[in-house]
Amino acid sequence: MGEVWTIAGSLEPFPVLSRLDLVPAPVEAALKALDGADRVAVAEIDPTLADTAEFCAHYGSPLEASANCVVVAGKRGGEIRYAACMVLATMRADVNGVIRKRLDARKASFAPMDEAVALTGMEYGGITPIGVPADWPVLVSPEVAAAPELVVGSGIRGSKILIPGDVLMKLPGAEVLPDLARVLEQ
Repeated sequence: MGEVWTIAGSLEPFPVLSRLDLVPAPVEAALKALDGADRVAVAEIDPTLADTAEFCAHYGSPLEASANCVVVAGKRGGEIRYAACMVLATMRADVNGVIRKRLDARKASFAPMDEAVALTGMEYGGITPIGVPADWPVLVSPEVAAAPELVVGSGIRGSKILIPGDVLMKLPGAEVLPDLARVLEQ
C-alpha cells in the first residue's frame, strides 16, 4: 500500500486487508470485493473514543476529514426503504428534503439504533457504508466523494478506516447526491 495518510494524526494505520480482525464480517466481505481495497487502511482505537469529536480531539485527526455514516429509513405506505448516507462531520444530512425525495418516501428519519445495528451487523457508533445490505443505496455528499482521504467508521467502535473518496465511490450502490448535506451552523 503506497498511501501516506496526512489525516492519521497519532493513529497507526495498517493496510486493511492485512488486519481484517479489526472489522466485522459484513465489512470484511465487502472489503475483499472492493476495487481499490489496497488503498484502504485501518487503525485500532480506544472504543470509548469512537464518537467523532472525541476521536478527532484525542488522535489529532482533523474533523473536516471525518465522514459519518447515518442510516436513514424512508417510509411510504407500509414499505420502508433504507439508505446509508455519508456526510462530512462538519455537515448535516438533509434527511427530510434531499434524502427523503431520493428514497421516494413520504417520511424519512434516522433509523432507530437497534434497527440500524440489526440490519447492518455493525456496532452503533461505528457504522460504515462498507458492507451495508446490497439493496441499500449509499448516498454520498459531493464533499465526501471528492475528498483525497477520509476517516470513516469500520463497523465496530474499536477501529477506524482510512479511505480515499474515490475508493468509497466504488462501493456497490454508491452515488453522489448533490445537496445531500449542509454546513453545520456554528
